[in-house]
Amino acid sequence: MTSERDIIIPGAPTTAPVSVGEPTAPHDPLPPKPDQQGPEAVSPTGSPTGAPETSRAQSGAHLTTAQGLRLSDTDHSLKAGRRGPVLLQDHHLREKITHFDHERIPERVVHARGAGAHGTFRSYGTAENITRAGFLARDVETPVFVRFSTVLGSRGSADTVRDTRGFATKFYTDEGTFDLVGNNIPVFFIQDGIKFPDIVHAAKPHPDREIPQAQSAHDTFWDFVSLHTEAQAHTMWNMSDRGLPRSYRTMEGFGVHTFRLVNAEGATSLIKFHWKPKQGVHSLVWEEAQLINGMDPDFHRRDLADAIEAGAFPQWELGVQVFPDTEEEFFEGIDLLDPTKFVPEELAPVQPIGLMTLTANPVNFFAETEQVAFHPGHLVPGIDVTNDPLLQVRLFSYIDTQISRLGGPNFGQLPINRPQAPVNDALRDGMHQTAVHGGVAPYHPNSLDGGCPFLAGADVGAFVEVPEELAAAVKERKSPASFDDHYSQARLFFRSLTPVEQDHVIQAYTFELGKCYEQSIRERQLAALANIDAGLCAAVAAGLGLPAPAATAEVPDAAPSPALSQVGGTWPVAGRVVGIIADEGSDLDLVRAARTALDDAGIVPLVIAPAGGMLGEEGKAIPVQRTYVTARSTEFDAVLIAGSGAPAKDAEQGRDAKAGEPGAALDPRVVLMLSEMFRHGKAIGGCGDALTCLDAASIPQDAAGIARGDRAEDIVAQLTGLLAAHRAWERFPATGA
Repeated sequence: MTSERDIIIPGAPTTAPVSVGEPTAPHDPLPPKPDQQGPEAVSPTGSPTGAPETSRAQSGAHLTTAQGLRLSDTDHSLKAGRRGPVLLQDHHLREKITHFDHERIPERVVHARGAGAHGTFRSYGTAENITRAGFLARDVETPVFVRFSTVLGSRGSADTVRDTRGFATKFYTDEGTFDLVGNNIPVFFIQDGIKFPDIVHAAKPHPDREIPQAQSAHDTFWDFVSLHTEAQAHTMWNMSDRGLPRSYRTMEGFGVHTFRLVNAEGATSLIKFHWKPKQGVHSLVWEEAQLINGMDPDFHRRDLADAIEAGAFPQWELGVQVFPDTEEEFFEGIDLLDPTKFVPEELAPVQPIGLMTLTANPVNFFAETEQVAFHPGHLVPGIDVTNDPLLQVRLFSYIDTQISRLGGPNFGQLPINRPQAPVNDALRDGMHQTAVHGGVAPYHPNSLDGGCPFLAGADVGAFVEVPEELAAAVKERKSPASFDDHYSQARLFFRSLTPVEQDHVIQAYTFELGKCYEQSIRERQLAALANIDAGLCAAVAAGLGLPAPAATAEVPDAAPSPALSQVGGTWPVAGRVVGIIADEGSDLDLVRAARTALDDAGIVPLVIAPAGGMLGEEGKAIPVQRTYVTARSTEFDAVLIAGSGAPAKDAEQGRDAKAGEPGAALDPRVVLMLSEMFRHGKAIGGCGDALTCLDAASIPQDAAGIARGDRAEDIVAQLTGLLAAHRAWERFPATGA
């Protein structure tokens, strides 16, 4: 008999045992796995070289530059003091980032899969006291283009994977282009931009098999974040429901970094940018997200485009948290230069400063959404950067990336990237130059072109960096001591969630770590969770079948931040989707009334019938948008039962595997839809005999989130109220940590 130990389970990521602790004894690179074989070693012209296959792989035991120079540190960029700016002389940083920026062409290395839309931003004028930026003056309207994206997946990956989302906004101001390049999570994985290639390499698919795609549930990701514990705050957000947004329209956005604003008098403030969706922050549940990835991998981009086409224009308020610009750059004990930290809204309320409305879809996805190029260094007068070491590296990396991805230095001349302000840059030539520059003196100063272009002063809108005095410091690869706190904010976030949301976090960690092959990595991550919350650690450890370790660090407690929870509020319902299950035997007057009432509320009604075509008599017939074959619960925010649910003619497994066994009283696909809707906490409505469909799905008619009535208008009113809360949260009996 073969014992369990003798069974070889495929999927091991490496050829050697993996230790819990970071390996420190130098040794040569590990050999390839037995199932791996590279191409023959031949010359560029096809002649055999006789060299072994491994001659083209990396060699030596120590980390080096591309020129073979051994390195003592690759985690800290070279700065003018631990809190000072990053130095241009950092040759290792520049080589590492430059090589990373050019790893893919033409697809983005990260944020490859995205969706975009055009719109406008109208300023409230409430920021006039803290910034002289012209587009933030009262009632100024500015055209914008927004690109939403996932971070890890390729262009062909699915939308509803568990991942961080990008939220990048290009403001075409009359003072030049301003790019606010952020995420749907306010903290980042790393504190110093020199590690950005490392975290992306760790999170991307394994380089040998190119799997898993668009997900972090694998060994290399958890290997990295369990060794770089500064990532724990970000992973906590990602393991929460924030990693599974319901749509781009219900997704919060954050500038991540701390910026410096300058007002007309020259006074400065430190701020953090926030985008608040007018429809509230809503998320998917895990099973729902998994089903969507198979049923409709374009779910988010379709939702965005359909909402705009339907006139349910997505809106976000731009807000700022404002902090005094003090020498230490701290607020309530939180280091504002640490990109792994956020400031709870209870300590610094978000002050609304304008409203963005997306009103138009792109004409051409490639020309607009794919070619749009963002850069944190695209600033306007009144907005400046800080010495956040991640932001400092992004200022170099983004423009370098665009040069590679878009074929040269003139990417700003692509229609989607063109500034909507006069440009006289004294830049010339280069690949894809589409301007025809006049004059003979593209330099400053000059006399041959009459001195043009002239330098501007602050009085005519010039950008002037905020003068910043730098303290005497030592040039070194170090971070300030305040960056050493890696657990307190992860604890704050987890303990601010409701019990049902905490259950989702436990589920996510258990799933992700359960997908890791190496038990050592699971144990190492459990050790980090023990420092965050003992209950969380114990619950995840139980799911993994491992003992829960004890905490190894003393972590301060902080008051919970209710603003971090997605449960408990009510929000507008415009743009939501409700399915109406109907058939030829339905009360079609009720169906018509329901469609009208839903449409009046700004909700999209989709009729689901046994077959396509029309329901009812000619002239009064109702169009069918979905059939039992094409519909699945994941497309709908709620469903209204207005039919018998009797089996359709194609309710045969040979035609549709979801159809189940023959002879059922109800179509098994209707039962499946209702069962999924109920499991996912979605609203279900109906009247009279139609509600007997719930019995077949083992759903109590008096359960939470069930709307009942005799008139369509009454049922729709109840459904609308339930939709405002997003889900019937009472259906989730939370166990908590």
